[in-house]
Amino acid sequence: MSEPFEIRPLARCGRDIGRFLNVSYGIYDGDPYWVAPLLMDLRKVFTDRNPLFEHAEMQLWVAARGGRDIGRIAAIVDRNYNELARSDGAAGPAAFFGFYECVPEAAVSRALFEAAENWARQRGLRRVLGPMNPTTNDECGLLVEGFDSAPVFMMTYNPRYYPEQVEAQGYAKSKGLLAYLIDLADIPMERLTRIAEKVKRRNPDLVFRPVLKKTLARDLGKVKEVYNSAWEENWGFVPMTDAEVDFMAGRLKPLLMEGLIWLAEAGGEPVGFLLAMPDYNIALQPLRGRLLTPKLLGSLPVLLGWRKPDRTRVITLGVKAEYRSRGLETVMLIEGLRTGFHAGVRESEASWILEDNVMMRRVLESIGGRVYKKYQIYEKPL
Repeated sequence: MSEPFEIRPLARCGRDIGRFLNVSYGIYDGDPYWVAPLLMDLRKVFTDRNPLFEHAEMQLWVAARGGRDIGRIAAIVDRNYNELARSDGAAGPAAFFGFYECVPEAAVSRALFEAAENWARQRGLRRVLGPMNPTTNDECGLLVEGFDSAPVFMMTYNPRYYPEQVEAQGYAKSKGLLAYLIDLADIPMERLTRIAEKVKRRNPDLVFRPVLKKTLARDLGKVKEVYNSAWEENWGFVPMTDAEVDFMAGRLKPLLMEGLIWLAEAGGEPVGFLLAMPDYNIALQPLRGRLLTPKLLGSLPVLLGWRKPDRTRVITLGVKAEYRSRGLETVMLIEGLRTGFHAGVRESEASWILEDNVMMRRVLESIGGRVYKKYQIYEKPL
């Protein structure tokens, strides 16, 4: 019989956030692929500095035994998500579970989920989705295939036994998410460049331009417009508010690499958007989640002797519905890959892609992309 433990609620502030985040260090001790999140950045997600909490609430718990925390879970209710779920014919309002970590003990896992589910029931919710860390606009999904390599920047990672733990609590697959790997050495860059130029000639009304650090502030409104339009029919989508876009941009701006972010415009109207970034996890892994000052964040690669990125991640690629099937996605993807290619990037991950997003999968497979990691969002009725 395992030793007794208790489930303790934590406040979403101060030392309790630090305690909650520190649970992962015990879970992944000795795991060569785990990359600790940058703690000073991740803490912001839990505080009222995050405008998510203008329309959401979150409760944290840890499982504690003998002075050691051996598991954690968060429960989240996003009112914006639930308003959409009520109006668009989806399965209905839901609570999310997220930031789940647990030792390989069924009793501990069960107790954590029971705490989150009871919290959701008390708020009148009869469905739980997850993991969301804390929403679909952030990191989400449980890794179910592809445990033999480290995660790329802002993608999840977990032990192999987590899917079994989650499914043991009555959760079933709701959506499959895919990560594609693109080997730039195998890409016929000259041929793809010709394809991009052909698309541009066929669409003389379109302008493709990179978003630069100096133009980011004035381009944010255009980015938000494309994002909220291009993804509005996607599963799990929740429009981002102006404050949320600003919050995300503030977190990412020190890490942006010019030439990896593109806007497509028609008559000055934004119609497409690509966001790719260097895989900073390569540089972050040795830090164990700790950086002395935020001012060093943008200089991280140089400080660690990382002169050029080996890998990039295509995070977001979308086009407004009325401009699809005209090749815009291909042009922006090629422009971003070409920048990486000339910077010495060897490979790029495109993630995450909905398993049933046939159009985007075809685009990625047409340039040699292959699925190498799979993730799942789980769901349980209460």
